[in-house]
Amino acid sequence: MSLSARLKQIILDDGPMPLSTWMTLCLHDPAEGYYATQPGLGRDFRTAPETSQVFGELLGLWAVHEWHALRAPSPFTLTELGPGRGTLMRDILRATRGAEAFREAIDLRLVEASPVLRKAQSDLLKEAAPRHLASLADLPDQPAIILANEFLDCLPARHFVKTPEGWAERVIGLGEGGAFEFGLAVDRAPDGLSQIAESLVDIQPGLEGMVERLAARTAPFRALFIDYGPAETAPGDTLRAFREGAQVDPLAAPGTADLTVDVDFGRLSRLARAAGLEVAGPAPQGLFLGALGAKARMQRLIRANPDEGEAIHAGVAELVDPAKMGERFKAICLSSPGLPPPAGL
Repeated sequence: MSLSARLKQIILDDGPMPLSTWMTLCLHDPAEGYYATQPGLGRDFRTAPETSQVFGELLGLWAVHEWHALRAPSPFTLTELGPGRGTLMRDILRATRGAEAFREAIDLRLVEASPVLRKAQSDLLKEAAPRHLASLADLPDQPAIILANEFLDCLPARHFVKTPEGWAERVIGLGEGGAFEFGLAVDRAPDGLSQIAESLVDIQPGLEGMVERLAARTAPFRALFIDYGPAETAPGDTLRAFREGAQVDPLAAPGTADLTVDVDFGRLSRLARAAGLEVAGPAPQGLFLGALGAKARMQRLIRANPDEGEAIHAGVAELVDPAKMGERFKAICLSSPGLPPPAGL
């Protein structure tokens, strides 16, 4: 039975499903989910590491700096959540070749659900012998530097709408002819929504679990997340689907498009502080990378590769320009208590 047919049967058996359930099944179904069958990096979407090597190189230098802030533990876990094809980690490892003590202390763990991407990561990073984990919960409790670029935006979200009768949850049901369609379900909305939004709001339940797992760690850590979304206000209706670089209907052809929502950085910050973690940011990606030396690194690359100067400049501009990725993307760092402020934030 196809994924589409199974989704319809679930709706027939259990009634309209929340957006969070739809996202989970469409993205992570082991047989036909997007991440199992359609890894679309460079085709359906393009991430910062694919845009410019400067992104990964600066994060590599950031990781070395923060390793020293953790008092240079050996071993320590270097982890990336949702590493894509491994491009970011490849650039991080290349940029840190001169930091021998840091490199020797690395216990490299990659949190990746897609079997297709796991193979690509293992092939690209084979010299570093990465080990794959199913989730953040499987991370060993030793000192850690955790990196995640465009990971949070794929955490399934619930969407709520304020109606004249009160708040209702946006759900997916079946219309005429059995086509998937959006509807509203009453009596499903949690209390307190009016305190954070006026009419529309996306909420990612997975943020709580992630913060709880980080807060439960006893060894010191830094966790750097870079993603898109507002710094303080709650996101409204932000569900989007992408296929081959174009935005498409999120209910059409389940499992064939990447599904994403804006990250609620304000809520993430509040959850982390309430759990006893220290929070730095969120700061615009452009300012964060600029503070880490993006301009100097770009100029150095151009001097070394003058024939590629225009492309190098364009790639870095894409990362830092406020009109492009520089403002829409944010960087936030969650840390165990008692550490000095992280670099760049």
